[in-house]
Amino acid sequence: MREVPAALAAHLAADATTTCHAWRVTRRDGTVLGFTDHDGDLIVAGTLCHAASGFATTENEAAAGLAAGSGEVAGGFSSAAISEVDLASGRFDGARVELFLVNWADPGQHLALAVREIGEVSRAGERFIAELRSIAHRLDQPQGRIYGRRCDASLGDARCGVDLTPFRATGTVVEMPDRNHLLVSGLASFKSGFFDRGSLVLADSQEIAIDGHVLSADGSARLTLWLPLDRAVQAGETFTIIAGCDKRFATCRSRFANHLNFRGFPHVPGADFSYSYVDGERLHDGGTIFE
Repeated sequence: MREVPAALAAHLAADATTTCHAWRVTRRDGTVLGFTDHDGDLIVAGTLCHAASGFATTENEAAAGLAAGSGEVAGGFSSAAISEVDLASGRFDGARVELFLVNWADPGQHLALAVREIGEVSRAGERFIAELRSIAHRLDQPQGRIYGRRCDASLGDARCGVDLTPFRATGTVVEMPDRNHLLVSGLASFKSGFFDRGSLVLADSQEIAIDGHVLSADGSARLTLWLPLDRAVQAGETFTIIAGCDKRFATCRSRFANHLNFRGFPHVPGADFSYSYVDGERLHDGGTIFE
């Protein structure tokens, strides 16, 4: 059971109160940020919580037992607190959020109300809404591996083992026709489609997923992005681009010569085969069905 500090309990029992909320956000890279819905900065539990950050809490849900509670926090982008680039780059993904009830007249009187993690974040213009999930949501996450035909490793990671040096290149942005496309130079030595399903990392470390790559006759390349860009990319910006993988066994063998490390299960029968019946035309001897 949560115990309310005696001083704060006495304040809450008074006829008039001076309370507000404060949030302490701890990103996975160790950066700690503080916010409050009060009209002045406060120091809460040793953290400076900034006012005028646009933060406001919405309706919260709580559940008994092991059910995961949820809530939301809304705010506006501020260069002094949180930037759109940071949010788009995933620096707040999975961040720990501590919610406090604070007596702003005496910030030493505070109570930790909840500990949450940032989940899904949606953005619209200069405003964002972040889902706050209770720690119990981890119990809903799949554990272990899932049998599937395609590989479940990330290209180049420890489980994959592919050396990405031959599949990496650097280039320069020539033009951004719209938020979903970039015209770039420096990729003339690669065939069209070489970087499909890959990723592009800009000079500011923002990583962008690539859907397709088309090489023009003049040597320039047109990149189609998986999601619209969050900011305008200027001509002359440099980038690093990494090829992608469609996770198929045939691709792993022919393109990367890495079939011995393939992390999928290409020989597992699919649902159609599992529910099919013996018809005398197919051989059901337990042998491989994948060529």
